[in-house]
Amino acid sequence: MKWLRKKNNHQPSLSIEQQRTEKLAELGAQLWALRQEQGLSLEQVVVLTRIPQRLLQAIEEGNLNDLPEPIYIQGLIRQFADALGLNGVEFSGTFPISSAQLNPQGMGNTSPINQLRPIHLYFLYILLIVCSVNGLSQLLNNAVLQASNSQNQIYPKQKSIVKPEPTQPKDSLKVQPVSDTLSSIEQGQVVQIGVTLKASSWIRVIADGKTEFEGILPEGTHRIWKAQEQLTVKTDNAGGVLMSVNQEKAKEMGEPGKEEEVRIAAKPKF
Repeated sequence: MKWLRKKNNHQPSLSIEQQRTEKLAELGAQLWALRQEQGLSLEQVVVLTRIPQRLLQAIEEGNLNDLPEPIYIQGLIRQFADALGLNGVEFSGTFPISSAQLNPQGMGNTSPINQLRPIHLYFLYILLIVCSVNGLSQLLNNAVLQASNSQNQIYPKQKSIVKPEPTQPKDSLKVQPVSDTLSSIEQGQVVQIGVTLKASSWIRVIADGKTEFEGILPEGTHRIWKAQEQLTVKTDNAGGVLMSVNQEKAKEMGEPGKEEEVRIAAKPKF
């Protein structure tokens, strides 16, 4: 659709404000008609231009009082026109910014730079903040999606957490030789301990003097350790750990929430 622009037939007696008001009404009416023809709502144009709806509405209604300085009005008109498929630079170029634009003889004495005042920077900051907020919103949305996807993935293997060993008298340790608890163990048989976690608990396992595992195991975990001479199992939640020796019936290591250490020794050779 080709738009026919009216030639500027303003009388010299019209003030610059009157000329801006008339030109804004003319351009705003054309933008409104084109938007209606394309079936776009103001909300959709806001998404395309990132211009607040109240400013777009003020342009269409020709309401100069609700708009910022003329230099920014021209920029808003350009973005509005670009979003509707027009040549924004050419379309907005007819909106008068200063008297120098309307009176070529005065161009030598007037410059757009000289017309700038601190309020121009204020509105420029507003536009920059609007763009920054939109960009930040997109980044936050992407971060939320990534976090949701990561929660649906398989939970990674937990890193063992070393828990400091509290000071405990040696007399409180339970030492149970296999020969005292299992009559069916043959001489020279290795010691085997199986643990099943009823609740998440910290566990340390030492086999023949070497620490085989130390960390937190989640509920439902089942692990088996073997040793030639001796196995020591310590936990901070004895009631949450079921332990079986050489595949016998598993029993709780102690009371829930309490520390317990059990040492299983192989039957000595004679």
